[in-house]
Amino acid sequence: MNKPTFSDAACTWDTDEDKLLVQRFQKGDAQAFTELVVRYQKPVFQAAFWVLRNGEDASDIAQNVFLKAAQHIDDYDPRYKFFSWIYRIAINEALNMQRQRHREEALDEDFDAPAPDSANPQWQLDAAQRERALRGAVMKLSADHRAVITLRHFQECSYQEMAQMLDVDEGTVKSRLFEARQRLRTLLATLEDKHHGRH
Repeated sequence: MNKPTFSDAACTWDTDEDKLLVQRFQKGDAQAFTELVVRYQKPVFQAAFWVLRNGEDASDIAQNVFLKAAQHIDDYDPRYKFFSWIYRIAINEALNMQRQRHREEALDEDFDAPAPDSANPQWQLDAAQRERALRGAVMKLSADHRAVITLRHFQECSYQEMAQMLDVDEGTVKSRLFEARQRLRTLLATLEDKHHGRH
């Protein structure tokens, strides 16, 4: 699977269709779950990748997540978004893998930045560099900080949704997000200084 981009804000998607697909699957329609997998495999992979920073590990986690979701579909509470439920499984699985291995992967910053929608080559170059710098900075954050930055800014989740996914209260979410933003600003400023030859 391709490395993730900062797109596909899944928290903004309409979930009525998801709930209908879950109901169909609960009644024995396997194709309905296949449709859910197709719809959410990319954001689930992204969730795992931003924690683990390793594409193969993230792919393994994504497969496990959908297997667990299928096995425990009756545990899903339709009052909440299906994405929130499955994203929480993904985050938990990824964090568990990270804790079990007690390691930090070497930073993998070899991303293919999406081309900006502009005909100006210099603008495209600058935008691609900014995208690469942002990704590199996010990858240097702790797993908890990567999770809140990704959920809030790239998946456009509410504080309530984030609290549900991460199994913490909203106050903790806001605190982590504040700390993550501060750390991100510092990292980006350092990268900017290096880019301009200032030390």
